[in-house]
Amino acid sequence: MIDYTVIRSRRRTLALEVTRQGAALVRAPLRASDADITRFVDSHRGWLEKHLTARQAHWAQRMGVQPAGITVTAARTRFGSCSGKNRLSFSLYLMAYPEAAIEYVVVHELAHIRHHDHSPAFYREVEAYLPDWRARRALLRR
Repeated sequence: MIDYTVIRSRRRTLALEVTRQGAALVRAPLRASDADITRFVDSHRGWLEKHLTARQAHWAQRMGVQPAGITVTAARTRFGSCSGKNRLSFSLYLMAYPEAAIEYVVVHELAHIRHHDHSPAFYREVEAYLPDWRARRALLRR
């Protein structure tokens, strides 16, 4: 069972968000029933458990960094990004790739919290956690 918090507002659609602390937050219309919200969360349960929430938290802890927040977008040209304020964004299309590729993108974006560029120091940071990062990155190009 995934614990989640519901925030109701005048919005029209349901939305699922991962907070800075890695908790699930559901934004719901005022008229959405509890049953509708539960169905919505259940329909996204596999994705939440298998991919971003656990993987990001695992690597963030291991790397000793903490993102300011996480957003899932429908970006088609980028798998992930890190803003200047350390907010991470991941494309929902990343979930179609192998786990090794997903982990590479997560570690890559978390490394940007320390190095906001693609300098040699940045790639040393990535390589410290994923020595096979080049092979993992190649999986994204297939």
